[in-house]
Amino acid sequence: MKNFFDSVANRVFLILLAGILVAAGTTSWLAENERRNAFRELYDFRVAERVEQIVLSLDEINTDMRQAVLQASENFGMEASLATDTENVVSENASLAAILKARLGNTRQIVVAKEVGCNLRFGRPPGPQGGGNYGPRRSDECQVVYVSLKDGALLKLKLRMMRDPGGLRGRPPGFPSLSPYFALFLGLIGVLAYVVARMTARPIKNLAEAASALGRDIDRPPLKEQGPTEIRQAASAFNAMQARIKRQIQHRTHMLAAITHDLQTPLTRLRLRFEKVSDLDLRHKLVEDLAVMQGMVREGLDLARSMDSAEAMQLMDIDSLLDSVCADAADAGQDVTLSGQTRASIMAQPNTLRRCLTNLVDNAVKYGRFARLQIVREGIGDQSFIVIRIRDGGSGIPEDQLTAVFEPFFRLETSRSRDTGGTGLGLTIARNIAENHRATLVLRNHPEGGLEVVLRLPVKG
Repeated sequence: MKNFFDSVANRVFLILLAGILVAAGTTSWLAENERRNAFRELYDFRVAERVEQIVLSLDEINTDMRQAVLQASENFGMEASLATDTENVVSENASLAAILKARLGNTRQIVVAKEVGCNLRFGRPPGPQGGGNYGPRRSDECQVVYVSLKDGALLKLKLRMMRDPGGLRGRPPGFPSLSPYFALFLGLIGVLAYVVARMTARPIKNLAEAASALGRDIDRPPLKEQGPTEIRQAASAFNAMQARIKRQIQHRTHMLAAITHDLQTPLTRLRLRFEKVSDLDLRHKLVEDLAVMQGMVREGLDLARSMDSAEAMQLMDIDSLLDSVCADAADAGQDVTLSGQTRASIMAQPNTLRRCLTNLVDNAVKYGRFARLQIVREGIGDQSFIVIRIRDGGSGIPEDQLTAVFEPFFRLETSRSRDTGGTGLGLTIARNIAENHRATLVLRNHPEGGLEVVLRLPVKG
């Protein structure tokens, strides 16, 4: 679930969906309330209309004939009678009372109340269409209307009271209608939110993929500057950054290569002149120092090539390459063994990757007496890796310096010093080559002693 919320597209989708649903729910609730209010007003209007008909009929006839009209009121769904007074009655429906006063005049006494425990055996509550089944019948609650006639008599009209005018059967008041149309609405809103979220996140995803590809290939094609203004501006800034980085790397690489290459000629002349020194002890020391300088120049050239290798990528058998590196080391008298087999082929620069592996094996033998190599394949599909472990028999490296040893010209003060012939560039070159192959190179002190180098190469290039 945490990974789901980590995605920008999923977050935008949920925010859009929640916002739209809240807005739709609020709008639906307001519309439902407005509909109920309108239906209630219409209901009161229909009640007032029927009350008015009875009141006007009673006003126009003699008192002797009123009883017949009162009995006939049952046909209107009402129970009519004459009352004495309304002293203990509290008006509870100001809306209906106001409508009756507007239709019958303000001079009449009008009170609308509610009576609990009444029992009407006839009629249905009057609706906008003059009747209809608007819900279950309720015989325990009635609406009572008191209206004074022209001669001062007080008319009492009792009618069945609707609990929720405008409501639908089986649904509580204020509860939204969950019809198939509403389900269709939710589905369409969900699809819309998903499409918008993906469209919003796609440029960010493309930019992230471009940044990742830039780390592997500085010469990759620039991003297409298309889409909204903000996306075009971001793509333009990214392309400008790529161009600047590319120029800086090229300038640094060319400068380093030029310096180290130009040093080869004077160093060669110095060596020829040192051979003419008559003092054998002095000549030996001078030649040794010159050899160290020439080694540093060669390492500098290798460092420049590792940062900007022009060798083409090609499909190669990693088992065969590693076996060849170990065989060359064994022929040179080094204590090197290899175990494991992957039968996998990867996209790589053969000569460059060989240099990376050779540097790691030489370091293990030089500072740890031997090198024990193991190769395995981990993962499946697109997440498959070739893992090469190289363990030596040395004393290891302090934990706080496991990362620092990758820095150029860094040398430990103990066994990994200038006296052992190290220049401090071997691991830097190996790491640069690994990064060019989208691989990772880490060092760790093995629990059983010695230093272990772990190189993880992706199978899919």
